[in-house]
Amino acid sequence: MKKAGYSLDLATHMAECDANYLRIRKVMPFMDSRDERILTVVFAGISVPVRFVIKDRSKYTSVVLIEPDKDCDLGETGMWKMGSISVRLYHDARTAEVIEIQKQRRFDPVYQYPNREMRVRDEKVQINKYLGEFLANCLSHGIVEERMFPPDQFEIARLVHS
Repeated sequence: MKKAGYSLDLATHMAECDANYLRIRKVMPFMDSRDERILTVVFAGISVPVRFVIKDRSKYTSVVLIEPDKDCDLGETGMWKMGSISVRLYHDARTAEVIEIQKQRRFDPVYQYPNREMRVRDEKVQINKYLGEFLANCLSHGIVEERMFPPDQFEIARLVHS
C-alpha cells in the first residue's frame, strides 16, 4: 500500500503569512518613513538586541532583514543559531514570507522526503511559523530602543502589544 503524501494546507499557511505581515507592521510602525528599528528582546532570561532593517523598498513590496544587533555579544547563548532572517512583505496582499534563513533561499511548498538538503516536507510552513513565534515574542517581550538624531540620544519605551 502506498503511503499518503503530505499536502500543504494553503489556507492555514496563508493565514500565518498574513499574521506575520501584521506583526512586522506592529514591530516597525514607521517603516514607510524609517529603515531601522532595534528591539531588546528577552529570550529565556537573556536580553538580546534585535535589528529590523528595511533592505529593499518598492511600491508593492519591502524586504526586512531581522538579525542580532552588530554590537551585541551573544557569547554562548546560542540565540542566533538560525542566523539572520529575510522577509518579503507584499503590501498589496498584506502578507509576508521568509525568503532567506540560514543563508538558504528559495523554499518549495512541499519536499519529497528524504531529499538531498534534508529538508522536512513542510519546510516553508515551518520557517514561516518560526517567524510568527519569533515576532510574537518580540511584541510581547520587546523593549524599543529608538536611535534618535544626533545618535547619542536614546529614547527607550515599552513596546505596546495591542
